[in-house]
Amino acid sequence: MKIAVELVCVSKSFQKEKALKEISHSFEAGKIHGIIGFNGSGKTVLFKCICGFLYPDSGYVKVWDERIGKDVDFPKSLGMIIENPGFRPYLSGYKNLKYLADLQKKVGKEEVVNAILRVGLDPFSPKKVRQYSLGMRERLGIAQAIMEDPDLIILDEPFNGLDKRGAAEVCQIFRELRERGKTILLAAHNMPEGICDTICEMDAGVLTQK
Repeated sequence: MKIAVELVCVSKSFQKEKALKEISHSFEAGKIHGIIGFNGSGKTVLFKCICGFLYPDSGYVKVWDERIGKDVDFPKSLGMIIENPGFRPYLSGYKNLKYLADLQKKVGKEEVVNAILRVGLDPFSPKKVRQYSLGMRERLGIAQAIMEDPDLIILDEPFNGLDKRGAAEVCQIFRELRERGKTILLAAHNMPEGICDTICEMDAGVLTQK
């Protein structure tokens, strides 16, 4: 069994508030893993520690068997959306993603167009992101996370603003990614039924598997 993400006694505090409490858990590669919890439960802080945006006060995180903050600063082959994507409101969806792609120089126009099409948006639409609905922004965020074909995809509340049909379409994208061997971590208040291979619950900084 290949492990994509390993958490070992991970704790994180902000002043007197303990956001993560000695979390130890492993996420197997090639599966969809869901984390359910309300706002303030610690989901976003946990994801930031996995991505290298925050470092634990104690314990450690390994991604692809590399320790974050020691072996590498950030995980390799990672696509993620945590909290609200920082899109430029006066640019189109395509121009936003092309700008980000040009920074990394890993993919070009074709990959950006294909990622936008894959999430059900029109890459050639002149509509500005400020005119997007919440659901359209979520779809664009998912396109950003997958456009470089990463092995690990981390998405914080990817179903926000999506109706039942939209959520079903996004779930199908995740299933197709899993079939291609990708590992996906999802955090949500409510998880669509049947999408996850494993589900954990987060409450007051404690992670438990259901």
